[in-house]
Parts: sequence; C-alpha cells; structure tokens
Amino acid sequence: MRHNKKGRKLGTDWSHTKAMKRSLVSALFLNDRIKTVEARAKEIRPDVDKVITWAKRGDLHSRRLAIAYLNDKELVREIFEKVAQGMWQDRPGGYTRIMKLGPRKGDNAPMVIMELVTEPCVPKAERQAAAAKKAAPKKAAPKKVAKKAEKAEEAKAEKSEELAEDLGFENDGTVEQIEAVDAAEKSEAVEEAREEAEKAEAEAAKEAETVDAEKIEEEKADIK
Repeated sequence: MRHNKKGRKLGTDWSHTKAMKRSLVSALFLNDRIKTVEARAKEIRPDVDKVITWAKRGDLHSRRLAIAYLNDKELVREIFEKVAQGMWQDRPGGYTRIMKLGPRKGDNAPMVIMELVTEPCVPKAERQAAAAKKAAPKKAAPKKVAKKAEKAEEAKAEKSEELAEDLGFENDGTVEQIEAVDAAEKSEAVEEAREEAEKAEAEAAKEAETVDAEKIEEEKADIK
C-alpha cells in the first residue's frame, strides 16, 4: 500500500525527501531565489504556495502551521510581516517563477533558477488596454489644436490692425474700415499669387534655356 506516498520520489526515501523539500522552501524564502534541479523545483512549488496562503490568512492557527512546517519562527515572522505589508495581496496564485538554465555538467540533469514573484499583479484587462493604447495612432491633443487656432487668429487680427493703420483708419470696427481692410488683404493675396506665378515662369524659362543649350552642345558634338 502507498498511502501518503504521492509526488516525485527524487531518488531518496520518504523522510529524506520531506526534509529536502523543507530545506529548499526555507532557502527560497530566505534568499528569494535558489538554483536546483527542475524536478525538485516543481515538487516544492505547492509547498511554497501553501506557506504564502497561510501568511495571507494571518491568524494564529495558520502561523502555527507554518512554524510546524518550516521549523523556524524568525523566518515565519518575516514572511507574515511581508504579507501584512501588502506583498502578494493582489496575486491569487503563481507566487514562484522557474527559469531553465540547461543541463548540468556531469549527470546532464536539467538545472533551473526558482525565484519568488514579488512584483504587483496587473489584471489581464489592464494589460490589454495598455497594449491597445500603445498600438493606437497618436492624435493631436485638443488643447494644442485650440492654441494653434488662437495664434492664427491673433496673427490675422494683428495683420488687419496694421493694414488699418496703413490705410489711415483710427476707429476700430467701422464698416468702411472693415471693407477697406478686406480689399487690402485681397489685393495683397493677388500680389503674392502674381509674384509666385512670375517666379514659376522665370524658373521654367531658365530650365528651357538649359535644355536648349544642352541640345545645341549635343548637335555640335554629333557634327564633329
């Protein structure tokens, strides 16, 4: 009969396996990480979860169970204090992490590093929302757009005031002044468009001259 014999044998008898698991759990809580064989790390994971669950309960009975398992009152006090300060409170499980290192030289046993997970737990919905926010294209902030519009309006108003002063108007807001300023702005726009057209024509003429000169040189070269 094999009552109370569940779990991995780990190459030792039951009493040795029990003592080894207890020492590995104590070392993990003392140092926050240990280096061991993969089978042993997987075997002590439920025991680590059990001790942390006792610490999260925090009552006297749970404390006595932890002391009976670890045989170290100071270590149990440290674990219960960490949990009371907020560690693992937002994590429903998965208190350990196993990272593979590869086979050990000699017997080729798979080695791992086992460590306690101490960072806060982020819910899956929040992680997905953060990823979607990063992936979404950035839009211009409404405040920046409003500031740009205000600056453009201010520049336009300053330009209108300058035109009114040039035209000799003193009272702001009169119909005559508004009509005169609009006409001046239109004339300025027409002049700017005319200047741009003249510049474009001059550039096109220069390009045509260069093309003609290149053709003439090519013809001379062919004649020679």
